[in-house]
Amino acid sequence: MRTLVVLTLLAVLVMAATSYESHESMESHEYLNPFLNRRRANDFIQADTRLRGITQERIRERSKAPQEHQRELCEDYFPCEMYAFRHGYAAAYKHYFGRRRTK
Repeated sequence: MRTLVVLTLLAVLVMAATSYESHESMESHEYLNPFLNRRRANDFIQADTRLRGITQERIRERSKAPQEHQRELCEDYFPCEMYAFRHGYAAAYKHYFGRRRTK
């Protein structure tokens, strides 16, 4: 009988030790409220990397390659566009706009 009481007491102590929630486990806010608000949801993303990407995209939009600028000019002028379908945009631009010289 004495052994049974000791084993029961030992089992209660082991169970209490393993199921005890310490203060450190309660420090996490996820225990009480598992959902994040919208502002904290994207805190792990650096703002400067996103802004740098947007800035680079805007710079690329402003500074176009000369060939792209020539193609847009040619697309706006219908005869040049028709000529470009047969001979290419570089030849069409040279044919219609290449001889223009400003003095």
